[in-house]
Amino acid sequence: MISEGSITKRCGCKDPVTGKRLNSGCPKLRRSGGSWSTTHGTWGYQLELPTAPRQTRRVLRRSGFDDRDTTRTELDHARSLLALAGDDTGLAVQIGDMLQACKNGNPLPSLDTVAARVHAGVPANVPTTTGQYLTEWLAGRRGLAPNTLLSYGDHIRRRLIPHLGDIPLQNLRTSHIQAMFTALDQRNAQIRTARASDDPVIRASVRGVRPMGPTSMMRLYATLRAALNDAVRRSRLIPHNPALGIELEPVARPKARVWTPKAVEQWKATGQRPSPVMVWRPEQAGQFLDYAQKHDAVLYPLFELILHRGLRRGEAIGLRDFDVDLDEAYLSVVQQITAVGYTPVTRKVKSDAGDRIIPLGPTTVAGLTAYLDMRNRWQQVSGDTWPNTGLFFVRPNGQPWHPQAISGRFDYLVNASGLPPVRLHDLRHCAATYLRHGGADMKEIQEVLGHSTIGLTSDTYTSVILDLRRPNADAAANLIPREAA
Repeated sequence: MISEGSITKRCGCKDPVTGKRLNSGCPKLRRSGGSWSTTHGTWGYQLELPTAPRQTRRVLRRSGFDDRDTTRTELDHARSLLALAGDDTGLAVQIGDMLQACKNGNPLPSLDTVAARVHAGVPANVPTTTGQYLTEWLAGRRGLAPNTLLSYGDHIRRRLIPHLGDIPLQNLRTSHIQAMFTALDQRNAQIRTARASDDPVIRASVRGVRPMGPTSMMRLYATLRAALNDAVRRSRLIPHNPALGIELEPVARPKARVWTPKAVEQWKATGQRPSPVMVWRPEQAGQFLDYAQKHDAVLYPLFELILHRGLRRGEAIGLRDFDVDLDEAYLSVVQQITAVGYTPVTRKVKSDAGDRIIPLGPTTVAGLTAYLDMRNRWQQVSGDTWPNTGLFFVRPNGQPWHPQAISGRFDYLVNASGLPPVRLHDLRHCAATYLRHGGADMKEIQEVLGHSTIGLTSDTYTSVILDLRRPNADAAANLIPREAA
């Protein structure tokens, strides 16, 4: 039962005889007609608070209000806070503790804030810091891909807690978040300045330290936004998401570029790539496959498959024997093997679009058949020690490939071949480009690559090989009649 409370008016006048304060007994508090004076004294209220067993009686007393209505409003607010506890005696004591801790003159806690804490099942009288919330939020996440969980944890521990962790979640504002990104930008500038310094000691201070690029900033922002969205929608700890007002440098998807003779010449002179995403021309891809076949017969079939059919690295090494049907000339992409940190993790492909069936042409079937013949010879040599992994692509000892070992070997072969550099993932770009210029339409390329939307396919994987465009370069000009020179 919540106390009704009472409202009083008092002043600081003293009895001229005894010297004691008159408080509510001062005659000046009333007018001659008995109504309250509007110029003498201040209003206050008192409210009995819930107590724990064996706890002494306690009363909330607040004073200094200018009028009765304001006093009544705050008294009702205090009673509404206590009402949030319902029949929960322990929660009522917590709210009472919180009210008793409020110093006279300071506002009482927000009803919405305390209600959110009660609804979320967290202590009503102990503010949750942003760091505590983010840590608990991460621990409660279920069904996330291992790499996503690792990325969230890295963002929270390395960036969000150091910058925002001590701020009570209910007090977190857009300005706090913007200040974090400003500080990160300033740190980036410091790293770049130190790298360019003539002082070797200063350069050494940032060795191995990389500035955060726009993409990393956007991923950090996405983690914080997701966590705070849950604080609004699920936990109801805060009324709105303060991260929604943040503006960051836009992230442009890098355009794929082709290794034209001019681009190769520039790369040889400066060591710089025209774009992070580079595509070999068909003859360059052929040179790589020829080199890989001679110098790494074990992994050559895997690289050939990626170039022909555009599989991701994890999809290729995740193929199982029963996923590959060479008699019917198709393979099924169902699972992938990725690295979380350095630990290989087998999981399903990312989306329904990624779970797909890919037809195989005669050249690809012939290459994979030759690989199986080679693998059978490995197995015969190993005998009883051959492990039964069920995977299609394995090491000569039958063990699975580590994803990073594949990439490392690919980078070595590219460098040793003397070809202009591409990433292993860029073989996917190559495959899409060759498909497009071989006559495949965008829908077919989307299905082969396992993209969820045709827009992603169009925007990312259809770089145009300049040599194949040249026959049509004068198509418009040839239609325009000109006077003979």
